[in-house]
Amino acid sequence: MTDIEIPFEKDRHGHYRFFEILPGVLSWLLLFMPIILSFVNVTAAVVFILAYLLIYFVRSIGFSLAGLRGYRIMKKHLKLDWRVLVDDVENGSIGSGDNTERPEWHKSNIERLKTSSNPYKPSDLMHAVIIATVNESREVLEPTIRSIIDGLQDNKRLILVFAYEGRAGKETEDRVIRLVEEYREFFYDAFAVKHPANVPGEVIGKGANISCAGRYLKDYIEEQQIDPKKVIVTTLDADNRPDKRYFLGVSYLYCVVPDPIRASYQPLPMFTNNIWDAPTMMRVIATGNTVFYIVGTTRPHRVRNFSAHAQSMQALIDMNFWSVRTVVEDGHHFWRSYFHFNGDYRAYPLSIPVYQDAVLADGYFKTIKAQFVQLRRWTYGASDIAYVADKGFFHKNSISKSDLIAKFLNLLEGHVTWATGTILVFGAAFIPPLIAPLSFAANEIPLIVSRIQMVGLVGLLASVYVCLVTLPPRPTRYKKHRSILMVLQWAITPFTGVAFGSLAAFNSQTRLMFKRYLSKFDVTEKAVVTREGDVVSSEADPGHSA
Repeated sequence: MTDIEIPFEKDRHGHYRFFEILPGVLSWLLLFMPIILSFVNVTAAVVFILAYLLIYFVRSIGFSLAGLRGYRIMKKHLKLDWRVLVDDVENGSIGSGDNTERPEWHKSNIERLKTSSNPYKPSDLMHAVIIATVNESREVLEPTIRSIIDGLQDNKRLILVFAYEGRAGKETEDRVIRLVEEYREFFYDAFAVKHPANVPGEVIGKGANISCAGRYLKDYIEEQQIDPKKVIVTTLDADNRPDKRYFLGVSYLYCVVPDPIRASYQPLPMFTNNIWDAPTMMRVIATGNTVFYIVGTTRPHRVRNFSAHAQSMQALIDMNFWSVRTVVEDGHHFWRSYFHFNGDYRAYPLSIPVYQDAVLADGYFKTIKAQFVQLRRWTYGASDIAYVADKGFFHKNSISKSDLIAKFLNLLEGHVTWATGTILVFGAAFIPPLIAPLSFAANEIPLIVSRIQMVGLVGLLASVYVCLVTLPPRPTRYKKHRSILMVLQWAITPFTGVAFGSLAAFNSQTRLMFKRYLSKFDVTEKAVVTREGDVVSSEADPGHSA
């Protein structure tokens, strides 16, 4: 089996450093390509820009269509009676004597189970939920617990675990212990696990925190004589609120997929908890992220772990839980699992939401900073490019090389496009006429590009539609004109794409180029607006020692 640990920073040399530098070099080169080509051959610059924009345009149309399709799938899944579907799986046959709608894919799953080797039934399973917290307030944590309790699952087959940071001090410890004591009776059991500060070999981050809780959970289920193959572990951030159908949906998937141990289960992240409270720029980013992940549910081959996700306890034990050496433990965990299982691993999308917060801190400028820091952490997933190349191409494994190469190129292209896409689409056309003002082709390119962009607005309208229909009801504390802003806000999409997406991606990739690694998980400050309009906030990461 391939060693799945990401190397320590001091041990990254040779080919590993080459692939750490590669995404940044490609992004900076692509960014300056219109300038370089305009000096060398302006016609070549025009052809390059047009080719890039046409590719981007075609992909954008496909993205928009996939967004509409993903929304329809989500809407259908939220209308299904998942309890009935789970009962069918339990019984191994379609129930008779009721008028419940059953989709064709469910009927196919039931037929396939008759000859399947999957030995699990929903009644065999238990769920464990690990909620990671640092210094979030009760106003953030309690709604998360309530959303779990209010689910359709049997809570007496669910274990609640708080993973909290010892460095956050006694106030955090007291808060989570009080919540555990108040809510334990609703679950099979509930407890809080303290992650010690300053553990050698660990970066300060969520991965180390939830891994500490995972090891405690492992010992607990051994004492309870519970089979870890029958325990599904879901990790949640403090503000993650699963839809009431979520645990039934995960149980269903676990019992119908070919090999549930060699898989993870990815619900749909929707950043709508506080979307009406967030400032305009943060709303644009949050709703754009929601559409991105809705699109992802229509592309199973490209699904990766993000934020809230679920996996078999047995698989987590086998791979020693999550990585404690990276600040992007969620996306990295996909690759960690992929190499642990020698490529025989998949992440299944589940079109059932886990509702999350848009970025909101106590104060506008604090919120802007928190948003950039969050996206910098997300874009630091570019660090996985070197990891995938190293484990895939420089360590012995039996992974299909065609599958590995396709996944590697997709990962690389995604991060390069994240950095350069918005800037080139909205800015590249102005470069040739500035450098070669007498060139006819150079002066025509802005006009051609503007027409392409106008057609591209049709695709943007599809995304706007998906965002509007997925909004929660407007709180009564806001007047109707805020609903109008939800439409008009999309005019600043180019600005937010550059100021937060592109710059964050360039920041992360340039850090990797010069070994300025992100060695600490930057916790996003979470403020809550109460029904009365008051703001409750807490320091993002107090950094106290235990």
